[in-house]
Amino acid sequence: MKDDTGEIFTLEEVAAYLKVGKRTVYRLAAARKIPAFKVGGTWRFARADIDNWIKQQSFVDQGVNNPDPPKEGR
Repeated sequence: MKDDTGEIFTLEEVAAYLKVGKRTVYRLAAARKIPAFKVGGTWRFARADIDNWIKQQSFVDQGVNNPDPPKEGR
């Protein structure tokens, strides 16, 4: 089995991996909302960073980062 942890994705590859548009990935990268870096003016993404980012987004969606949501009626 190949070790993919050091793999580097292009913008197009990340878009396909996340099943979103290239423009969406570009906007996320430009806004620093997804881990990315530039090489010669083009965005690159480390697969391990993207996989960790996906896990973090899942935790945020489940409210793990906000264990005490605001109470109703206060």
